[in-house]
Amino acid sequence: MLAKKTSKNQLTLPKEIVKEFPDTDYFDVTVKERKIILMPVKITRADMTLEGVREKLKKLGVTESDVDEAVKWARRKKR
Repeated sequence: MLAKKTSKNQLTLPKEIVKEFPDTDYFDVTVKERKIILMPVKITRADMTLEGVREKLKKLGVTESDVDEAVKWARRKKR
């Protein structure tokens, strides 16, 4: 599929591609080995409160001990 760059440096994604990402409005754009890579990005509300985060963790079943273990894992010495 082809996408043409406009005079304002914009690209329009083909419908077939956009259909694969129905709930995505933003993409992270990088270049690797002369290729443009688009990664879908989910934007989180800026007004999400600490209480909202705690509620979400509770719904997901994440406990304090899960967080403690994750921190220990992340801080472990790499070999």
